[in-house]
Amino acid sequence: MINATVRLFGISIKNFKNIKDGEISFQNPRKKYRASVLGLYGQNGSGKTALIDILQILKNILCGKKLEPEIADYINVDTASADLEYVFDIITPDGNYKAYYECCIRKDYENTEQNLEHDASQDRQSKTVIFDEVLSFSFENTETRIRKSRFIDTRTAKVFIPAVKYSLLIGNDEETKVNLLVAKKLAEQTSRSFLFSRELLNAARKYGENHLTDAEYNRHMNLLETLILYGHYELFVINQATSGAISMNFLPLAFKYEDKKTKAAGLTVLPLDTPSVIWDETVGIVQNVIKDMNIVLEQIIPGLTIRMKDLGDEVMDNGKTGKRIQLLSCKNSKEIPLKYESDGIKKIVMILQLLIAVYNQDSVTVAIDELDSGIFEYLLGEMVRIVSEKGKGQLIFTSHNLRLLETLDRGFVAFTTTNPSHRYVRMTNVKDNNNLRDYYYRDITLGTDSQSEQLYEPTHNAEIALAFREAGEPIAS
Repeated sequence: MINATVRLFGISIKNFKNIKDGEISFQNPRKKYRASVLGLYGQNGSGKTALIDILQILKNILCGKKLEPEIADYINVDTASADLEYVFDIITPDGNYKAYYECCIRKDYENTEQNLEHDASQDRQSKTVIFDEVLSFSFENTETRIRKSRFIDTRTAKVFIPAVKYSLLIGNDEETKVNLLVAKKLAEQTSRSFLFSRELLNAARKYGENHLTDAEYNRHMNLLETLILYGHYELFVINQATSGAISMNFLPLAFKYEDKKTKAAGLTVLPLDTPSVIWDETVGIVQNVIKDMNIVLEQIIPGLTIRMKDLGDEVMDNGKTGKRIQLLSCKNSKEIPLKYESDGIKKIVMILQLLIAVYNQDSVTVAIDELDSGIFEYLLGEMVRIVSEKGKGQLIFTSHNLRLLETLDRGFVAFTTTNPSHRYVRMTNVKDNNNLRDYYYRDITLGTDSQSEQLYEPTHNAEIALAFREAGEPIAS
């Protein structure tokens, strides 16, 4: 689909980590901005990182990747499965979609290689299973209006329902049906999505090209293709595992680069304590990414730039020729290896190219856990304010630094609550002349009844001090 813009509208979460029920919209309810920004604040352990995890699950699903076994451990201990729903706004030259993707995840175990009758689950590795996938959509343009209806529903022993949509996308070939039933079972066994699997998509592509009109193909297949391209090239998730690589002398360099000849997006992890080896084909992309990054980097950290030093050719394991490179930090006409810079500088370098993409491109979504980690609070506040007021894309982040509450429009900020059945809210009764940071801090310290849900589980200084003292006392023999 050409010139399609995808924007996450909202997410619904049930029984994931400590969230029994939570809904959050990414739209600013107060004012219309071109950019979509959401900063999530709240007490430790109240569901902020869970939102980033949910977005990582979405990216893996759309890209056809396996969900890691540990994700199954995130399911609430009181339930057998977690329910997720993602809502998208999709704007295309042919019309506008609102798409709804629902799925469930549960914990299962790998098949045992033994031929015993008793349950040997304790000896088997766990896995995450995706099931009950449903894709629905509504559509509207100047000539046509389609109300929300199910497009692909896998909650059946058949390949999928409704039958009329199956016939439209796949036809009635029996061999294709059998192959897809096998692929559906295989997707479950390998912790992957069937709805966005290569097998289902290729079958639909093949049938659609030969049997659908251009209008039918564009309306139905392009919806799937657009979501897949969004997952691969437009959705980026920086979680704590990614950021934590910095402390181990690795730089996860996230990027989205596009020019007249090249379109590239991804995350490459470069070691900082030794030279890296990258393919010849990617050298130009890395150089251009660094060049664009330096334009902004010099302004937010005066005089600082990054340079890629070419250390010569090297034959890689696959027989292709690569380049040995090293990243250098350049300041005051002096160069030092980037590994000697602070973690804060490395964090900025890691995310800066993505922030540039959010600023300039409508269909980019970047989610960052603990955006404030290691970054000077004043600089952080100014960067995010500029992106929110003048950017085009979508930025979702969690943070503990309250400086951003003073620089962002309050419609860009949401909070976690102490109620696991109503986990996400926006603050109400806040006047335009109120300082949101002071208002939030007052609500925490005084425990006012100004909000529909409690935002902070009270702690008591005297009891904390007593606990410290008791913990430090010698244990009586």
